Amino acid sequence: MDLEATTIAKANGSVLNSQALLAGKAEVNTNVPLVSQRFVTSEDPADADVVTIQNGQTLRRTDKQGDTGLLTAFVDRVTVDRKTAMPTNDPVGTIQTQANQPAEEVPRDGLQYRFPFNSEKKAYPFFDVTARTTNDINFVEETEINGLKVYHYNQTIEPVDLSKVANLPTNKLTLPADTWGVPGGTLPVTMTRWYTNVRDVWIEPQTGVAIKGQEQVHQYYARNKDKPEIDVLKATLPFDEETIESQAEQARDGIDQLSLIGRTIPIIAGILGVIALIAGIVLGLRGGKGRQPAHTAGDDYPPSDGGRHVDLDKSEAPTEQHDWTTDKTEEIPVQDPRRYDER
Repeated sequence: MDLEATTIAKANGSVLNSQALLAGKAEVNTNVPLVSQRFVTSEDPADADVVTIQNGQTLRRTDKQGDTGLLTAFVDRVTVDRKTAMPTNDPVGTIQTQANQPAEEVPRDGLQYRFPFNSEKKAYPFFDVTARTTNDINFVEETEINGLKVYHYNQTIEPVDLSKVANLPTNKLTLPADTWGVPGGTLPVTMTRWYTNVRDVWIEPQTGVAIKGQEQVHQYYARNKDKPEIDVLKATLPFDEETIESQAEQARDGIDQLSLIGRTIPIIAGILGVIALIAGIVLGLRGGKGRQPAHTAGDDYPPSDGGRHVDLDKSEAPTEQHDWTTDKTEEIPVQDPRRYDER
């Protein structure tokens, strides 16, 4: 199955006001309306065995206009096995986080945008783009969403030091204590940016399609990972209802396709079996005629052709080829480099 889907997650959350930080004060805005949009498509290279998935993703605060409301943006590409959904690393996946910089090669060894066909009630390795690490996503329960049986999986990502993930100036900052709002006056205080997440996904097991998803994201500045001091982003972002219904419809279409394939192959096999049986009977009858009766002296007849070899033409249905050249994926919007973007 190939992909072309837009998912939307909405919530209110806490966001660091980067303009206030530049002005000399760490100010966190609360109850900020947020929208996370993900546009996933199938791209080249692709063939019968593998497909490349591209995800253009943004997070915006909708109380601000244009680029001033853009918090994060990235484009992620990964080539996966069509059946198992696991990355092949041939070619190596890439992540682009800055519009004016090329994408960076990032090998990975876990699931991301879909699960394997016939997903099981077990843990799977799952890759996180922000942390750039793979951790188990564990089976929780079987349940139902919009009339579909789904498997619920959960993953918890413990605090990750983002300054060790990507070399960005905002991942470790040294500012006066007064700016951070901590004791120390004008003394410089260095804080590291940390990231945690609790991820839940609900998968339709036959197709591996994610019907529902939710992330409890927390990025914060701290001197100790276990003691958050300044929130950068804190929100619980679930798929909206329109996205859930759209994903459910995609899964239903996939189930129908798999069912059609499951019915068609046995029918074709049955037809070929009947043809082979008829051919065998014909050959057997012709081969059983034996020799012609004896003739009078001087008569010269050619031998019977009862043992002649018959070739049956066995042709396979042509593999359907898809034209990927028209697929489009969002590009990262150009941002003011002075802004503190959320990754």
